[in-house]
Amino acid sequence: MTKKKLLVVEDDVGLQKQLRWALDAYEVVFAGNRDAALGQLRRHQPAVVTMDLGLPPEPDSACEGLLLLQQMLAIAADTKVIVLSGNQDRENVLKAMALGAYDFHQKPLDGDMLRLMAERAFFLHAVQQDNRRMLQTETDSPLAGLVTRDPGMLRVCRSIEKVAPSTATVMLMGASGCGKEVLARGLHELSARHDRRMVAINCAAIPEHLLESELFGYEKGAFTGAERQTLGKIELAAGGTFFLDEIGDMALPLQAKMLRFLQERVIERLGGRSEIAVDVRIVCATHRNLKVMVDEGRFREDLFYRLSEIVLIVPPLRERIGDAVLLAQHFRHRFLQTEGRPALPFHPDALAAIEAYGWPGNVREIENCIKRAVIMSEGPHITLDDLGLPPGAPQAENIDLRDARNAAEYRVMVKALARTGGNIARASELLGVSRPTLYDLMSHHGIK
Repeated sequence: MTKKKLLVVEDDVGLQKQLRWALDAYEVVFAGNRDAALGQLRRHQPAVVTMDLGLPPEPDSACEGLLLLQQMLAIAADTKVIVLSGNQDRENVLKAMALGAYDFHQKPLDGDMLRLMAERAFFLHAVQQDNRRMLQTETDSPLAGLVTRDPGMLRVCRSIEKVAPSTATVMLMGASGCGKEVLARGLHELSARHDRRMVAINCAAIPEHLLESELFGYEKGAFTGAERQTLGKIELAAGGTFFLDEIGDMALPLQAKMLRFLQERVIERLGGRSEIAVDVRIVCATHRNLKVMVDEGRFREDLFYRLSEIVLIVPPLRERIGDAVLLAQHFRHRFLQTEGRPALPFHPDALAAIEAYGWPGNVREIENCIKRAVIMSEGPHITLDDLGLPPGAPQAENIDLRDARNAAEYRVMVKALARTGGNIARASELLGVSRPTLYDLMSHHGIK
């Protein structure tokens, strides 16, 4: 089998030989200075690096080594760097750990200890790579923006796949920030209209007196300031999909015009006299309970039934098993790349808090929380303080014979898989079962 590559940054030839002997399980490549180390890093892309901080041209100072550490992690953020230090280097070791070094080993070298540290570093790197591959959704997936393993959300996704080829009007109902627009875009991409435009408008974000002109457009001279003919959003979506977000915030007078469009599939621009036929697929979303609004007279009953040919309920994040940690890992990976930060794994206390928190702001809240933590974190891990969440605590669950056992079994398996990024070996360790047992349980519960 091909050996894993390990880079040793050391200018002392005697120590190079000692390290080659201690790390003979790996293909060891050497570098004696900063430029050579960066070249070897780019060429071999090793998962693990051991390095002495005292490098030429200033071997008695840690400046060159600390600069090299920063540059290596900027090039390959997931690389695990083990710093080799002397007895008097405590301050510099602390600086290296703050910059993102994985671990340190104090000289004189202990071959057994160094091999164990390297083995752990390679294992952690492999887990993180598995997690990255799992979270990187394929670009040709219509629901590429959706990260979930929750059975409820997966049922919604299957429903989207079923209704997308039809001409039915679809209503997505759920709390703000739970992914309704992502699902609407997935529906459009799966439909026969995917090669045409999807136009979206937020009814709550546009003042009532402007929303009508935004929807239907206007002719030149229709009102003061209308200096030219302008097409409305519905007309711009002709042949494609028109997404009405927060439809529950639309004023009653405008609801009547929208009902006429849905019935006749024609519009009239403001100030116009001719009817314009528009072929467009309507998808709408709301966080409000439209049934209650109909009963209270704040939403037209006939419009409600016209819009709700297919109604899909999107569950909030607090009801989605394992998705909080899964999304946290997904956003952490994304923001580490966009912000140019080195690898920052979650501390176990932080993961427990993410699981226990209710996330009233849903996916939007967890996205903002993880971005803030990635930017503000000063240590080698994302901690509970970085997240700003209350400490996690086990939640009481009702245990009711076989059904409760199955539910609890499913829940802990999904959580373990989320925590380990889908790595079966690591998840089986967390669960205290063998890999074949975990595969059998996953098959039993329909987890792929």
